[in-house]
Amino acid sequence: MIQSDSHPLHTIEKEKAIIFILALFQFLHILDFVIMMPLGPVFMESFHINSAKFGLLVSSYSISAGVCGFLGALFLDKFDRKNTLILLFSGFAFGTLLCSLAHTYGFFLFARIVAGGFGGLIGATVLSIIGDIIPVFRRGKATGVVMSAFSVSSVVGIPIGLYLANLYGWHFPFLMLAVFSFLALPVAYIILPPIRIHLESRIVAVSQWKSLQEVLTTKSHFAPFGFMVTLIFGGFTVIPFLSPYLVSNAGLAKSELPLVYFFGGMFTFFTSRYIGILADRYGKFKVYQIVTGLSIFPITIVTTLGHTNLIKILTITTFFMIFVSGRMVPAFAMITSSVAPRIRGSFMSVNSAIQQIASGLASFVAGMILVQNTDKSLQNYELVGMIAVFCLVFSVFLARKIKIAG
Repeated sequence: MIQSDSHPLHTIEKEKAIIFILALFQFLHILDFVIMMPLGPVFMESFHINSAKFGLLVSSYSISAGVCGFLGALFLDKFDRKNTLILLFSGFAFGTLLCSLAHTYGFFLFARIVAGGFGGLIGATVLSIIGDIIPVFRRGKATGVVMSAFSVSSVVGIPIGLYLANLYGWHFPFLMLAVFSFLALPVAYIILPPIRIHLESRIVAVSQWKSLQEVLTTKSHFAPFGFMVTLIFGGFTVIPFLSPYLVSNAGLAKSELPLVYFFGGMFTFFTSRYIGILADRYGKFKVYQIVTGLSIFPITIVTTLGHTNLIKILTITTFFMIFVSGRMVPAFAMITSSVAPRIRGSFMSVNSAIQQIASGLASFVAGMILVQNTDKSLQNYELVGMIAVFCLVFSVFLARKIKIAG
């Protein structure tokens, strides 16, 4: 049930409008991260940096998001979630604006840290709002709609980001993203109701440190946190190196890379929402178990792929994105339901931090395993795939231990 301070708002139309705003916020802050990937060569040329320094630009966003996620656990449950989301998104929009104004590597790195710090907390707050105001029997569908923002970002972010950067320079995509973010703020302020159900359910006021301590020490939270680590390792060991492997080992031309993300994102935009509906109908765990099992096949194939044609590559990578990203829908629906509303914001903030840190660690581990040959092809990618498959299987075991709290 959707609630305000004075009365419940339980019309489907109002719920759809709220979900749209949450999905829009999710789309914009994810697009800010996704848009970095295809612009790598542009940044390296513009700032005269090597691949290691570009990697720092990318990881600085995740590291900042992870650190701020833990800090956010100290205050996210202390305020109206509407006001918190508006404030966080304002900070993110400002950080993105700084990116568009950067002309040195150091300043751009600073801007990415600012944007990442606020952006990481946005995801936790969005999921907390879904957990607070969307009934559990529609929560899977709502999560699927919001999670499809990543698919839209993949479809829109890569081709449009490259087009705008080639046309007007790399600053322009960030400027447009900042403009749209600032324009979305007043719309969100009008549509979103006050969200204070987590405050109303708090019987005894607890300190910020005690709230964080409760999140970290409650035994029922250990399974969701462990589940999040295996969930991320099950995909993010493979994903960061997918593009270079396809180019160096499978024979895909660099100019054809946008097609991989376009078709993958286009299909997952629809399948993510349908997976959410199935999760509501047949159960979150059951659907997660099935989708995870199916994702083993494209992961195994794509990490052992040899030189092949474009059609085969697009087919395999599309199925890879459908199932690997599709796991996230029932997974996050289970996670948001595993914690009491009064500490859901703190819990999701810590969970988001674990997600960000796990993604960085997963890519680091994969990078240590992979070896680049003299012909620039990547070796041991199949071993990375085996690690991902093991984590997928283990994640099902941990998912079974997650207890639904509401």
